[in-house]
Amino acid sequence: MVQYTLKEDPEAVIKIPGKDSKKAREKAMNQLMDLMDSGKLKTSLNQGFSPNDFIEVQTTVPTKPSPQEDEVAQAVQILNLLASLKLKMQELQQQALKTRAIVDLLFSDEPISEEDVLQLKEGFKVLKKFAQANIQYQETRKRAESARAILDRALQSK
Repeated sequence: MVQYTLKEDPEAVIKIPGKDSKKAREKAMNQLMDLMDSGKLKTSLNQGFSPNDFIEVQTTVPTKPSPQEDEVAQAVQILNLLASLKLKMQELQQQALKTRAIVDLLFSDEPISEEDVLQLKEGFKVLKKFAQANIQYQETRKRAESARAILDRALQSK
């Protein structure tokens, strides 16, 4: 598929099957005439126009990212995950510390209220979430160290 446009109206694109050739340009000329007759062309081409005046539109093929670009993208994703996990861990830490204080009541000789037990049961869920988030954070932090080094190398200007 070849595509042509006009210097006078770059938004107008005429698509013709096949490759750029004299025949393809003639077909494009016929389509151009149809566009002009139907009033769909924004210019009147008062200066005249020939098939050789068409501008071939080159389609660019997206380039595949280099391994270094992929490495940097992965490094940024790891650092983003680390930031999210750190926030999650910080949010859960305060609640976990409150629950931890109530846990000490289980080991004392003092009576425990039903309200304290209910708080504990809810708090255990928070403790579990905090512990899991902390483990994920610690594991991700190890990976993030190398991600930070990759990012530092990529940001060095020469």
